[in-house]
Amino acid sequence: MVLAGNSKGKTGTVLKVLVKEQRAIVEGLNMVSKSRKPSAQYPQGGIVKQEAPIHISNLNVVDPKSGEATRIGRKLNAEGKLVRYAKKSGEEIK
Repeated sequence: MVLAGNSKGKTGTVLKVLVKEQRAIVEGLNMVSKSRKPSAQYPQGGIVKQEAPIHISNLNVVDPKSGEATRIGRKLNAEGKLVRYAKKSGEEIK
């Protein structure tokens, strides 16, 4: 879920994380128009809409129970394995 910016309040799946830049590309959010030159792959060229990276601080995980933005924690489950959980509901995040 996006916490700030033009796409505030919208949700989507993370396609790619750019670790060095501390940014992520989220499917269908933060769309920008790019002009593309004609090439063998795109013979028409023209203007193409694509996702732009969003800073990690403006993103949050969605709680599986309530569907709201939540912080995450880590704890040991019944098998003794370290798992992520939603801080709001306490539900395990898969």
